[in-house]
Amino acid sequence: MAPPLLHVLRRFAFGFADTVVTLPILRWTWRGLADDAFAGELPEFRPADREAVRDMMSGRYLLASKLVETGGASPFSLDVDHVDWWLNLHGFSWLRHFRDVRDPGERRFARMLVLDWIGREGQFQHDTWDPALTAQRVLNWLRHLPLLLDGATQPEARTVQRVLGAQIQSLKVRGPLASDPADALFAAIALLGAEHCEQDDKTDVPRRVELLNALLANQLDADGMHKSRNPRLQMQLLVDLVSIRRIAAAVKSEAGNELGAQIDRMHESLDALTLSSGEPAYFNGCGHLPHDVLIAIQANGPNRRQRSMLLGGYGILRDGEAVVIADSGLLPEPGLAGDIHASALAFEFSHGSELILGSCGPAPSDLPDSKALFRQGVAHSGPTIDAEDAIGGTPTIALDSADHLLTLGTDAYARHFGVTLERRLTLLSGGTTLVGQDRMMAGGTPSGLLAIRFHLAPGVMVRRNRGEGIVRLVLPNGAVWSFLWEGAQFREEESVRQSAYLGFHKTRQLVLEADVAADAEVAWIFTLEQS
Repeated sequence: MAPPLLHVLRRFAFGFADTVVTLPILRWTWRGLADDAFAGELPEFRPADREAVRDMMSGRYLLASKLVETGGASPFSLDVDHVDWWLNLHGFSWLRHFRDVRDPGERRFARMLVLDWIGREGQFQHDTWDPALTAQRVLNWLRHLPLLLDGATQPEARTVQRVLGAQIQSLKVRGPLASDPADALFAAIALLGAEHCEQDDKTDVPRRVELLNALLANQLDADGMHKSRNPRLQMQLLVDLVSIRRIAAAVKSEAGNELGAQIDRMHESLDALTLSSGEPAYFNGCGHLPHDVLIAIQANGPNRRQRSMLLGGYGILRDGEAVVIADSGLLPEPGLAGDIHASALAFEFSHGSELILGSCGPAPSDLPDSKALFRQGVAHSGPTIDAEDAIGGTPTIALDSADHLLTLGTDAYARHFGVTLERRLTLLSGGTTLVGQDRMMAGGTPSGLLAIRFHLAPGVMVRRNRGEGIVRLVLPNGAVWSFLWEGAQFREEESVRQSAYLGFHKTRQLVLEADVAADAEVAWIFTLEQS
């Protein structure tokens, strides 16, 4: 779908304004903070890994689950074709691993890496000074400012302070001009943290709290879900918001209280979109998230409330040890739909610590040309017609909590294939049975081939005797689930699941196919076999 004209014009205007303020003739104004000193440190809640320090000092940089060996060269001098690795390197989130080191040599190594970056990137570059990346780098430097300044020579300390100030000033200038709403949000978080750490003048903290609170309220729905509908972005925002929450609470204002309540709702939304296996649902740009960071975020949030609910266009069923998370296909508003996938009526299913059904996930960073492929409907555990994506239309979703029933619908296929699709998902017997009904309701002249895909989790083995109308799934923990269906033809195919830690997992997928017909229904059921 083409973005509305107003949104296109807005992006153009902001982009033009940003181009103007980043011209060399105007960038000198960013030096307005160069003489300001920053002190203290922001809270760091993410876990540190002592082994990561040893690896980096040996030239081995494991960032975003991508290992790069520098051979003694500066990591900032390398051209690595892996976007997440590059963002992690220039965002300096890895500084947390040096948090608890006491050895002077190790502390100096971390400081030298920062000074090396300053020597190479301390002057404005569009890629390394991107607003969101700059905001994350500023926050990470402020979290570990004693590490960077203690033991530094006076010229080194002045250099760090000067470039830190220049980056903060760039965010003050460019944050309000960001064409991506999330970039403006990251900038506002960093500016609040910077104001708190300014050594002499903190009088602007209340205003920064008000600005951040208003900006966050504009980008969250009533349940605290970011309107992009991307759980990964939700987590990235929480990583930074947790560090400044105490600042907002100390202001003791209405805006500070509201900001704290919004952060609580964001925690609850991220928890709701996390399966019982500990993984987030792979929807709308979200793939494997670092488990240690996810756990740390959850530990800094309110007590978790496990229940069935509707949230930001998602439906969540919980019963016993089972969790089902399904996507209605709701489109975010213009400007927030950059990560959207064609996952209407798709779902993921876990039981206990095991994922059973999922999606392929987003394209890995080192395969950028495959981005569109992984966004397709066929890469999700949902229905498609003639392998075309269901995007747009009017999605519907309803929850019957008492019966553990979720009903989703889409009319995105009505125009070309003459039917609307309805999917009913029901958990029975304490979550040991999942029943699905996929119904085609005529809205014109039905045509096409309906395919219903179930992408199996890594390690799930498929067992089927020839001629039998039942498939058994053997999970890594030894549990066996049976799969039955009616109203469609069955086949089995290869699939993949993208993992940030191990790359591609080769998996299998179950496919049910049926001709599109008025009021036809395909029914299926997964049941845990009792040993």
